[in-house]
Amino acid sequence: MKVSWNELPRKAWVEFHAQHGGSMQQSWAYGAAMQAMGVTVHRAAVRDGSKLVALAQFVCRRLALYIGLASCSRGPVWHPSLEGPVRAQLQRQFKQDIPTRWWRATLLTPAVAMQDLLPGEMQGLQRVMTGYSTVMLDLRQNMADLRLALDGKWRNRLVKSESGVMQVRVDADRQLCRQLLERERWQRADRNFYGLPTAFVDAYLDAHEPAAQGYLVASASAPASETPMASMLFLRHGRTASYYIGWADEEGRKSNAHNRLLWEALSTMKQSGITDLDLGGINTHDLPGISRFKLGTGGRVLTLAGTYF
Repeated sequence: MKVSWNELPRKAWVEFHAQHGGSMQQSWAYGAAMQAMGVTVHRAAVRDGSKLVALAQFVCRRLALYIGLASCSRGPVWHPSLEGPVRAQLQRQFKQDIPTRWWRATLLTPAVAMQDLLPGEMQGLQRVMTGYSTVMLDLRQNMADLRLALDGKWRNRLVKSESGVMQVRVDADRQLCRQLLERERWQRADRNFYGLPTAFVDAYLDAHEPAAQGYLVASASAPASETPMASMLFLRHGRTASYYIGWADEEGRKSNAHNRLLWEALSTMKQSGITDLDLGGINTHDLPGISRFKLGTGGRVLTLAGTYF
């Protein structure tokens, strides 16, 4: 098998990534967005003869003057035919051959749970960090089954929001997206929390052709009003979407607008061919309200295998 670096065309990367359910962090658009913000990205492609069998995208940062960090988050993306020992050998080769300075730490975080790793897949690598947990929703189910799976309290809030007067839009509206990003900046300043710069979203969308293929915004407002009371942003990558940010004012919270928005977004995603929704990390200790909201959807809790050096 041959590993090449930074040579695979965008089209081939996007097609393989979508076919094999790659994460947002392994999508071409994610790497392009990071590059647009001045971050170094290296992309490895593996071929068995002429057949593409694996992708691995590494985001690189400098920890100190002479030490760098290269991280393959929720990757690599494997063809299912590759057995565990082959994957382990390729991962060790990625660590050895990545075109960065020798003084580096190279980390890999598989996109699956510990019990789903293949025998021998992480052989020769040391686990240095436990995995984080997220909630995954299978959108191949019909809407009736998805509704039945909702926690009772979550469903009651949805029914309440459906019986109220609220205008809901779910589409790829760049203006609504920018309004939400502005409110996200307010939220971060008010609550003193951090994340990727909001400029990442614009760069991520610009990396799609067209940009509308990269996202959905769900927005709720009062009748005859153009001012949202709540909004949610979902980023698309292949057949999967990831919940990215949300916001609600006092009226939106009282109206359970996020329950309605997420429910309407699920329907729109299904119609557009999305098969899985990643609702993002859960932390019942530090973020109990958000975590309960995500868990209340009835989705599957996925705890990743962890980070390996």
